Amino acid sequence: MQTVADILDGKGRAVWSVKPTDTVLDALRVMAEHDIGAVAVVDGEKLVGIFTERDYARKVVLIGRSSRDSAVKDIMVPKVIYVTPEQFVDDCMALMTEHRLRHLPVLEGKRLAGMISIGDLVKATIEDHEFTIRELHSYVTG
Repeated sequence: MQTVADILDGKGRAVWSVKPTDTVLDALRVMAEHDIGAVAVVDGEKLVGIFTERDYARKVVLIGRSSRDSAVKDIMVPKVIYVTPEQFVDDCMALMTEHRLRHLPVLEGKRLAGMISIGDLVKATIEDHEFTIRELHSYVTG
């Protein structure tokens, strides 16, 4: 079973972030530039929130707010659910399912070490299943 560290080793540990005082438009630009669905919100070195496409759709567009005039801190989710590099893919899938999340920041101690998505977890699960199938096939066919 793969861990979060295995996923980060494969995809890289780059994390795109914005400051709480940045505008929603700034956050959307970062997300569009890097083709990602969420950004970490950091104040200095500290993770203080997460901002996602879902937050934008529900807390800006639907209620008629302006992306240019709204600060990320007013839209972001401040209570961040996160994982550590040692956690297994199944644990992360359970967290995402239970809390209806699509992105999880990865913390090493208090340091932001990466971000994983539901797509990363699905890919890791498929790879694990393919490995098991190959091993079983090899065992059965000798």
